[in-house]
Amino acid sequence: MLDRPMLVGIVGGSGSGKTSVARELVRRVKKAGTEALLLDMDAYYAPLEIVRGRFEGREVNWDHPHAFDLELMATHLAALHRGEPIRKPKYDFTVSDRVGWEEPVAAADVVILEGLLFLALPELRELLDVKVFVDTDADIRILRRIQRDTQERGRSLQSVIEQYQNSVRPMHLEFVEPSKRWADLIVPTGVENRRAIEMIAHHVLSRVRGQRGADHA
Repeated sequence: MLDRPMLVGIVGGSGSGKTSVARELVRRVKKAGTEALLLDMDAYYAPLEIVRGRFEGREVNWDHPHAFDLELMATHLAALHRGEPIRKPKYDFTVSDRVGWEEPVAAADVVILEGLLFLALPELRELLDVKVFVDTDADIRILRRIQRDTQERGRSLQSVIEQYQNSVRPMHLEFVEPSKRWADLIVPTGVENRRAIEMIAHHVLSRVRGQRGADHA
């Protein structure tokens, strides 16, 4: 394994297709014979009791940075950067709470991170070696979110629409969309943009090979 694993951040609005881009990138990197690990920011929502305390009786805004355990995530990213294993939290969306911990996960040559806020928050952004923003039209994003939340997370259509209007869209405009300026590469439409995915994979693998050559020089 590399002395210092590469951290690649895949960012985009809710429903942008960032998870699909991240999974495809993992697949391509592994196919090329390089170890890869996928880590999602959604696992790092803070425990429900802590989140409620942060919002002090107000309705919880799950798209705001205060909903996340940013200290734990930054600690884990720094550990992965050093090549150390982590125990990823388990999060259950049906109860909106952390329910335990995964088995220890070893660092890989390439750690691919996907989530809303990696580029918006300096404490996370500064740990990334490659920063990618998945840019997808708002109508596509809301349709994908409706499909996901009603089919996979047991939500009603009305609750998904209300959350989108009250928090998802405002937080996208405040945090996610402006963070695009920190991206090294912007990918329109998501995983359907095969050329962009190919370019990212080529860049990541080239850097890994270059670092391996330097490590053995």
